[in-house]
Amino acid sequence: MKIGFIGLGIMGRPMALNLKNAGHDLFVPERGSLTPEIRAAATVCPTAKAVAEHSEVLIIMVPDTPDVGAVLFGPAGAAEGLKKGSLVIDMSSISPIETREYAARVAEKGCDYLDAPVSGGEVGAKNAALTIMVGGPDAAFARAKPLFEAMGKNITPVGSEPGAGQVCKVANQIIVALNIQAVSEALVFASKAGVDPGKVRQAISGGFASSRILELHAERMINGTFNPGFKIKLHQKDLNLALSSAKALDLALPNTAIAQQMFSACIAHGAAELDHSALITAIEGLADHSIRGKK
Repeated sequence: MKIGFIGLGIMGRPMALNLKNAGHDLFVPERGSLTPEIRAAATVCPTAKAVAEHSEVLIIMVPDTPDVGAVLFGPAGAAEGLKKGSLVIDMSSISPIETREYAARVAEKGCDYLDAPVSGGEVGAKNAALTIMVGGPDAAFARAKPLFEAMGKNITPVGSEPGAGQVCKVANQIIVALNIQAVSEALVFASKAGVDPGKVRQAISGGFASSRILELHAERMINGTFNPGFKIKLHQKDLNLALSSAKALDLALPNTAIAQQMFSACIAHGAAELDHSALITAIEGLADHSIRGKK
């Protein structure tokens, strides 16, 4: 297929390259940040509109709700270049409410719209092993499935209504954040009590407390390697989406609110660009104790 791809960051870049490796033609908008690898793999177009004009399927992978709106409906936006019958797939993590509005506006042009946010971070993107949660019409999902299979492993249509995928992603981000917070508190507790947190991680990894967070992120916490796979500022954004949606639903999410505040504390101390496993630094700050020795 002819694939337009807008949003070539930490995750979008390997996702696009996996599509190229699967035999699809790539079209991307001109950006100073385009890597030589992307320039070699894709046809570079001057605007988002031009990308859409060349594409059968347009994939968007940008940080936040307003960014998706700008890509689609801003000056020389992609919506201006959509042809009837085109498919738009938003793989960003954004507001379910705004997603429904964007889908309706795209439908007015005779095009289908899927919201298909992902989980798995940079590692999952590079290994084509992402979890993909899809909302939108069944026929559009069937058309897009070969593309999803080039980028991910666990691909689930969670609802035929626009926004269903985004609701699922928000739920995912709640679980991940609370797991990170739980592992952070457990390691700080162990270290403050005088026990090696690495040994604690090893001991509990085979038990009921085992999780991907304990497996992967606890090691980052212990080693202090917080180069981003998924940035704190983006996870904070996702929890803001959770809390604003909960407010609209008259729903209390008390532990989500606490995790959001922990991410906010990290950002206040200059950690916005670090991996979300660096949430432990906020817990360490409250304890005045670092699990990696003196601060």
